[in-house]
Amino acid sequence: MKDLRDRMEPVVRAAAGVSPAAGARCVMFIAARKGEGTSSVAASFALLTARKSSRPTWLVDLDFRRNPLFRAFQEGFARDVGQPGRAYDASLKTEPIYATSPAVVRGEPRKDVRRLLGVHPVQGTRLMVTRFRTEALLKGQRVQLRTRPEWWSRLRKAAGAVVVDAPSLERSSAGLAMASQMDGVFLVLAADSTGADEVIALRDQVEAHGGHVAGVVMNRIGADAHFADRLAG
Repeated sequence: MKDLRDRMEPVVRAAAGVSPAAGARCVMFIAARKGEGTSSVAASFALLTARKSSRPTWLVDLDFRRNPLFRAFQEGFARDVGQPGRAYDASLKTEPIYATSPAVVRGEPRKDVRRLLGVHPVQGTRLMVTRFRTEALLKGQRVQLRTRPEWWSRLRKAAGAVVVDAPSLERSSAGLAMASQMDGVFLVLAADSTGADEVIALRDQVEAHGGHVAGVVMNRIGADAHFADRLAG
């Protein structure tokens, strides 16, 4: 991952034009293919958003198996940013945005399955980053995302802003599953290799799942994110 904060101001301005349904604004970043730099864009955007907010910004990582955002902060991907601190329960006292199959976890009773998702304050910032406790899963156990509008509603009340990093559609449909809960979805595309047909196809998939495409982040791989632009049509 790369620290792209010096290139993210146009994206922050574009997101400011997205009206929240209620409470905190909730935006998602998603790409069609692996390697487009979505996590770098989402984390950098979230750091800038947290700096401008008086309340905590939540950075929600939908890649529950790998937790790349938590690991990136642990490894110090962003200059002058501290490590993730202690975990807090991210269940928000409602049904979680996932289900496990079978519905048990290692060393804990069934009623605590909802505690698998935690959120960690990043030291020196107003940013909170999620981490899913994959180590508590049983061998072969599956995790499936659930829309859970009540969870998102409570998160909007608890946070100053919500930023969601979705895995590429090439890897998972997690982002599409959550698109209807977002105020706006930004498509992340490799500027030098992504054709107009791919942009339109990705937009159509997001909108077919109830999402609103708010703009496009053209990410020049190797030269960092370049700009955000409205997607016409």
